[in-house]
Amino acid sequence: MKIKKDDNIIVISGKDKGKTGKVIRAFPHESKVIVAGVNIKKIHKRPTKSSQKGQIVDQAAPIPVSNVMLVDPKTNKRTRVGYTIKDGKKTRTAKRSGATI
Repeated sequence: MKIKKDDNIIVISGKDKGKTGKVIRAFPHESKVIVAGVNIKKIHKRPTKSSQKGQIVDQAAPIPVSNVMLVDPKTNKRTRVGYTIKDGKKTRTAKRSGATI
């Protein structure tokens, strides 16, 4: 999986198509990511104490990695991710501009 935590992404398909956001958490074994402000679901919370009320909370749900693409840091457009080896270190690069991520 080429998308990691704190990457800026854009949604390319689904009900949130066109939205951008930052990856909060990545699940590589499930091929899903949680993105801030994307795929928001309403969660019904029960009261934890007798004096507290139940509530409805908005929470970001995981979205498949195949539905998102990385945002190029130079052009702010979506891009594919490649790898280059410099001085024995493997770095991620944007295919569109060649900038390191």
